Amino acid sequence: MDQLTPIVSLRNIVNRFGEQLLHDNVSLDIRAGEVMGIVGSSGSGKSVLLRTILGLHKPNSGQVLIEGADITSMSQRALIQVKRRYGVTFQHGALFSSLTVAENIQLPLREYLTLSQATLDQLTALRLEMVGLPVSAATKYPAQLSGGMIKRASLARALALDPQLLFLDEPTSGLDPISAAEFDQLVSYLQRNLKLTVIMITHDLDSLMSTCDRVAVLVDRKINVDTLVGMMSHPHPWIHDYFHGVRARKLTHSSDQGAAHGT
Repeated sequence: MDQLTPIVSLRNIVNRFGEQLLHDNVSLDIRAGEVMGIVGSSGSGKSVLLRTILGLHKPNSGQVLIEGADITSMSQRALIQVKRRYGVTFQHGALFSSLTVAENIQLPLREYLTLSQATLDQLTALRLEMVGLPVSAATKYPAQLSGGMIKRASLARALALDPQLLFLDEPTSGLDPISAAEFDQLVSYLQRNLKLTVIMITHDLDSLMSTCDRVAVLVDRKINVDTLVGMMSHPHPWIHDYFHGVRARKLTHSSDQGAAHGT
């Protein structure tokens, strides 16, 4: 699949909860190999949109196409096969507290594949190395990990089945600035080397600057999509305020550097 071909397409998505209209004919194309950031105000429906793309929430109307297949009309059996092709990290890691890191990483492998324990252990060690965790982390429980280590362990689990698509829900929330920057660098490194398509829900301007090719902003029940540079000149008041806050100079500088490198 070439970079100009959408790997994920939303077509006229409507999400309504009672009388509240959350998404009003939202359409979005995500190209293979890009990093798409999704931002929006509190209550704009970022998490609902993510759940819609993942097939965890069925919209009132519209289509979600993953590699051309409409998951909104699929049987559960067919949807399971689609889910094998993507990995997800959730905001707080969502690791099972009663399982070790190794057991968490091995869950999707056990669900979809029949592998020996030795092979499972080898794949676990490889995933830990990929996300920058020591092999000794395999035997630890989530409660024994720092916030940054939990994020990395969750990422290792998301990568267990070698997905083409990676969904990240607030990947740097709760991290200190140094740990957040390191995680952003890790995501960029993995995206390049594994040729991933990444869809990232975030509120972190630094993450947008350092990792994203384009940004989708949910506002007024619609979605606006552009590069960071393009978003800087968007006339909508909320978008303008978001991209011209206290970090505006830093954001502009980073965007200019990205433009110079063709991102």
